[in-house]
Formats: sequence, structure tokens, C-alpha cells
Amino acid sequence: MNNFTLLIVDDIEDNLVALTMRLELSGYDDVSSASNGREAVELMRERKFDLVLLDIMMPEMDGYQVLEEMKIDTELRDIPVIMISAVEDLDSVVRCIELGAVDYLTKPFNLRELLLRVEALLRRHPAPGAGVDMLDFSGNKIDFRTHRARTWKGQEVEPTPTELKLLRLLASREGVVVSRREIVDHLFGTSTPVTTRTLDNLVLRLRKLFERESQHPRHLHTVRGVGLRFTVLEK
Repeated sequence: MNNFTLLIVDDIEDNLVALTMRLELSGYDDVSSASNGREAVELMRERKFDLVLLDIMMPEMDGYQVLEEMKIDTELRDIPVIMISAVEDLDSVVRCIELGAVDYLTKPFNLRELLLRVEALLRRHPAPGAGVDMLDFSGNKIDFRTHRARTWKGQEVEPTPTELKLLRLLASREGVVVSRREIVDHLFGTSTPVTTRTLDNLVLRLRKLFERESQHPRHLHTVRGVGLRFTVLEK
């Protein structure tokens, strides 16, 4: 048995029953369920969940809207979400990842595969506030706990959860080159189809926010053919 709390969100009752039973048989004895997005958001505001398994196509509030609601709620945005959906086009995958989901599994899926992904995510996902909490460099101030930042221009901004997760990973390994493979696995999971452009766009947005010259970065360095390195320079 373990102390993790899980939430399954799906409008098909048979799916809820099957997933709940399988998770409970695998040792997850605190599993809740919701049949639509609005109910899911209400449950998340009532109690703390360690992981949410979220469908896309649902009544009242779909999976995209749930992710958007979680993104703007400081109490919910750190909860990891695995999408479990029959929608399998790449645009849907990218949209969910950009909204903060950490993994995406297409229906029908192998239950054993889902359990392995759940286990891996719970093992690697840091608790809110763990590791680097604040980052201060060259006039930029980032608070990973509130998901807010002030740029060197004095602008108050709110980077996306994925952008912050990338920056936090790099900052926790300051001065060390982190491979693209490790970054992609950390941000999106090991099986999500992610293009090179997806990661490049994340880096580009972070540079535009926090670099004084985005074309000549002093902090977010690309090591060609290897990965990324973050360095803090003296003001």
C-alpha cells in the first residue's frame, strides 16, 4: 500500500470502474473519480491529489478546460496530469502539454503500461516547493512556488507550468549540460511524441522573457548536439 491520492476523470462509467479497480489492486488505495471536468475541479479544490488521470472529451467541462482552470489556480497547477484520451492527433497532444499535462496516453491502452507510467511519474515528480524555490539572476526574479516572475524590465509575468518546470530543472543543475533526452523525459514523459521544435519553442520563450538579448543568451545556453545549460552570471 502507499499514501498517494489519485483522481480519475472520465465520463464513461465502465472506464472509471475498471481503472479504479486496477489501481486499487496495484496498491493505490486512495483513488477518487469524477464523471466530468467541473466535478473534477471541485474535488481538486476540496482535497490534495498527487496525480490526475484526465480524459479530454467530457460534458460540462472538457479536459482542455480543466487544464486551463488548473493553470490559473495556484492551488492546482502543481498537480501532475496524465491525459487518457481517444483523441490521438499530434495537435491535441501538444495542446495538452502546453497547458501543463506531463504525459499523454491514447485509448485504448494497455493497463500495465498505464500503471508503469503512473509509477514512474509519482517516483520522479517533485513535491511542490522541492528543490529550487526562488531564482534571482541579472535582475530577473522567479518564484516557483507562486508561478510568478518579474523580468529585468520590471514586468510581472506568469510563465507556463512547462516553461517553469524546464527552468527549474536547469537551475537545479546550474552550470551542467542537461541532455535533450533527459529534458524531454522530465517535461513530457518517456512515450509522448514531442518534436524538436516543441522544446526549441520553450527555450525561445524563456529567452525572450529573461534574456536581455534573446539572440545572444547569457544564461540559457544551447550546447549543440547535446542539450541545454543554465548559468547565473554576476549582475
